[in-house]
Formats: sequence, structure tokens, C-alpha cells
Amino acid sequence: MANKKEVAILFDSSHCTGCKGCQVACKQWNMLPSTMELNGNKFTGSYQSPADLNGDTRLIMTFDEKESGNKYQPINFAVGRRSCFHCTDAACVEICSSGALYHKENGVVAMDTDKCNGCTYCQSACPFDVPRFRPTDGRIDKCTLCMDRLKEGGIPACVKTCQPEALKFGPRDEMIRLGKERVEFLKKKGFDKAELYGEHEMGGLHVLQVCKFGHEAYGLPDNPKANPLVGAMKTMKTVTGLGTAAVIAGLAVSFAAAVGYRRENVTVEEAKKSWTPEQRAKADREVAQLKVRENH
Repeated sequence: MANKKEVAILFDSSHCTGCKGCQVACKQWNMLPSTMELNGNKFTGSYQSPADLNGDTRLIMTFDEKESGNKYQPINFAVGRRSCFHCTDAACVEICSSGALYHKENGVVAMDTDKCNGCTYCQSACPFDVPRFRPTDGRIDKCTLCMDRLKEGGIPACVKTCQPEALKFGPRDEMIRLGKERVEFLKKKGFDKAELYGEHEMGGLHVLQVCKFGHEAYGLPDNPKANPLVGAMKTMKTVTGLGTAAVIAGLAVSFAAAVGYRRENVTVEEAKKSWTPEQRAKADREVAQLKVRENH
């Protein structure tokens, strides 16, 4: 039986106009900086900006153009949403080495930033490639569903600002019901691939999506699963407090084996580029210590 206290966001892609008001609201409420570099967000041929999530960007709207095969509407303009899905079976919570990531009773995957050690286990474990490392303070950042607002009886900032009402918030059961009703409406209008994504994926998501053109059009994986190496990493972190850098290196390489949404394969050296000098030095020391232990 579902937990009656569980909450969820429902994103309806068929109502979204792509205004990005939710992106701005997320930045403003959480006081997240935007790039101040000249041409920091270069035009890439897409309305999507920034091109991907980063340590200071918890939410982006995605834009994808697909040929429909319909001569009357040759292009399907799929406007999607990328942020933390707040999974029930959250790989990030399972792998977190410091206990910084944890579940709230309402289903939200919360984060205690003071506990985060920047190990980036969660970044590689997530099938949706959501948590991102922030070099400025050496920690991971992601959506918290505006827990501070929820505690005061409010709703997430992104939902509050959505003018076309593409975002709704409430009890998860109610959001599932509304999502299914919308899917049935869209199918009657000829959108045969319309579906509700998130009811069962990863044990149930707390950010549900009505996908007007089917989940593939929005870059969502068919059957998201945690990185296969999560189990091994959990074992490694309990065996030794050392070897953090070695585990990070293994997880960086393991992107190739991950099942779900992911960027291009990330090499160890590429991963190191985002580390601060202090983190790089610490990682080198840990690797050296691990080698000493292995030789004895």
C-alpha cells in the first residue's frame, strides 16, 4: 500500500510552453549562481540552456525536435524536464559514503550538505545522471524539492511559478491519477505514444512526467537501473576508509556500464579536471596509502 504521506510533482509536457520560468525560480529561491563568464553558455543550436545540469544548476528544460511522419505536423517539439526524480529505490542514497543523502517520510531524497564529502559516488550511481559536483565547495548538489518551502506548508518554487500549469504538486497518489487522466485525453486526441513515466520506475518516482510523444522523445530510459557497480562500491566503502580516489576512478570508468540516462563516457582524467587542487592532492595521497596497504 502506498504511503499516504508521499508527495510528488507532476510535469505535463503537453502543457509546457518551454518558458523556463521554473529554471529561473529554482535559481532564485535556492540562490544558485549563473555563469558570469563571457559566452559562458554558448549557443549550441538548441533552445536548451545550459546544455546540461551542473553544480549550480539543479533543473533544466530539455528541447528535442523529432520528425513525426505526419505531413500536417512534420515536427514534434518535445519539451522535457531534467532534475532529480526522487526515486523510491534511490541508488544515490544506497551508495552515499557519508550519509549526506537520505529519504524523508514524504518520499523526497533530501541532502545534508554539511555531511557531503564530495566523493561523487552518487553521481555515477544515478541512472538519470542527475547529481553534479560543485568545484567551488567540493560538494554534490541536486534538487531537494524545496524542502524548506514544504516545511512551511508551501510548494516547490518551480511549481509555484509555472504559468501554464504544466507543473502540479500534491499527494503522489493524486498526481498519478491526474497523470493517467491526462494520458487518456492525449490518446483520444491522436497521441498514441502518450504515457505516464515514473509510476513504477526505480520503485516509483516522486517527479512524474506525462510524456506526450512517449518517454523516448524526452531522453528517458526504458528501464532505469542503478549502475551495476553500486553493490561493489558499497562493499568497498565498508571495507576501508581509504581508497576514496580509487573508488572515484572506478566509478568514472563505470559510466560505460551504467543503465539509463548518461552523458558520453567520462575518463578518470576528465573527471579530475573538475577537482580542486586540494581534492586532487588528497586523492593522490589516498591512492598512495592504498598502494602501501596492498603491498603489505
